[in-house]
Amino acid sequence: MIDRIWSGRSWLYLILLPLSCLYGLVSTLIRLSYHCGLRKRWCAPVPVVIVGNLTSGGNGKTPIVIWLVKQLKQRGYRVGVVSRGYGGKSTIYPLLLSKYTSPYEAGDEPVVIYQRTGAPVAIAPKRYEAIQLLLQKYQLDLVIADDGLQHYALQRDFEIVVIDGIRRFGNGWWLPAGPMRERSKRLNSVDVCISNGDRAHVGEITMQLHASEAVNMFSGQRCSVVELTHVVAVAGIGHPPRFFTMLEKLGADVEKELAFPDHKNYTLESLLALTTIGQTLLMTEKDAVKCHAFAQPNWWYLPVDAVLPYCEAEKLLKKIESLLMNIV
Repeated sequence: MIDRIWSGRSWLYLILLPLSCLYGLVSTLIRLSYHCGLRKRWCAPVPVVIVGNLTSGGNGKTPIVIWLVKQLKQRGYRVGVVSRGYGGKSTIYPLLLSKYTSPYEAGDEPVVIYQRTGAPVAIAPKRYEAIQLLLQKYQLDLVIADDGLQHYALQRDFEIVVIDGIRRFGNGWWLPAGPMRERSKRLNSVDVCISNGDRAHVGEITMQLHASEAVNMFSGQRCSVVELTHVVAVAGIGHPPRFFTMLEKLGADVEKELAFPDHKNYTLESLLALTTIGQTLLMTEKDAVKCHAFAQPNWWYLPVDAVLPYCEAEKLLKKIESLLMNIV
């Protein structure tokens, strides 16, 4: 239903327009208060790169963060990551992630980033506190903020916006009548736009999400998705249909698709009830990090990687490297 409202296919969005106008007014005033100097922004002693979006969830930010961290580390740079830690319920902020940190403390996305990159990751509602903690513990050349495009209390040196190449901006309205956190004209002031999918507009970089092998959550075994039989596909992410479409393109033997709310918390009992004898449970990596402690032999997950055209990727990385050269 929410997709129909946000896409404009349902007239129900008209009922929500007053709330959207209020949301837009408040968000605009907040941004202007920082822009005009009425509120102070905290400036980090190292460059800060924001990876964010204009719409609510499911655009592919986290794969881009992982890609950026890996690419910059390969070039010899020391990179840290900060995040709001949405969905986490830590009793202490800022929180520095370790191999013992659970998604229930830090949120699922920061844990995935930490596990996939090995980079230092810290979370806090006030991002500057997370950056301060990282800089106390590590010598870093650069910090990447996962989300935070609208967190104007943090001064940024470079902004990357990830766009859903299929859904784009829906009906164009602010939340809750539409999917927008900010209006699309905000793109005019960012440094790079990355389109997740096949419909990149002029000036945008096309990104594809690539998946190859599924990973068994119980044993760590890897195999091609097509080798899995009688699959029950589970996705508790911002836009579950993207995961299901990917499985279809890979030729997976999917018998059932189950979509759950983003950042869904699972229990052993709830997941056991989803399959019968002989069926395979296949989920996203973001879902899987919350289930490793009680994983079963027939549970698998599918990691994905962001793939960008080589020339465009090199241009993007050189722009970020130029920030580091200016500091030196």
